[in-house]
Amino acid sequence: MFIPVEKSKDKTTNYERLLDTLPHYIDQKDPWYTVLSNASAIIDYFLDEINWIGFYVNEEDALYLGPFQGVAACTKIHIGHGVCGTAAEKRETVKVDDVEAFPGHITCDADSKSEIVVPLIREDVLLGVLDIDSPVLGRFDETDRDYLEKAAALIVDKI
Repeated sequence: MFIPVEKSKDKTTNYERLLDTLPHYIDQKDPWYTVLSNASAIIDYFLDEINWIGFYVNEEDALYLGPFQGVAACTKIHIGHGVCGTAAEKRETVKVDDVEAFPGHITCDADSKSEIVVPLIREDVLLGVLDIDSPVLGRFDETDRDYLEKAAALIVDKI
């Protein structure tokens, strides 16, 4: 049952509500795909101006498509390629204001204009990445980075 939480017009308030709500829907006893499925739905609910949100899971030499909200997407991304692969390789959040200007950008949704990717790391092991796209240029800022890294930490703790 979804905890009814009204969205705010204030981005920071929505992120606070996201961080308060997320733990109610992710449980360490659940399989990783269940945790990531609910996490993608909750994040999608609380963020505005996004067209894709999901996870890529690290499997040996590449990132493979995991649970997501949005149109069908690329199924495999090599480490170091595109925004997701770059975030995985660097093991740091990558925020791109204009995906067309990012060298090697991999287009999955032609409507995406900006993107943020947060790596999921536990004890120096790359588990995957959280990938969020927007149809708005420059959609993501430092507030997004800070709160999405906090959300990622909550998620990593449950998978």
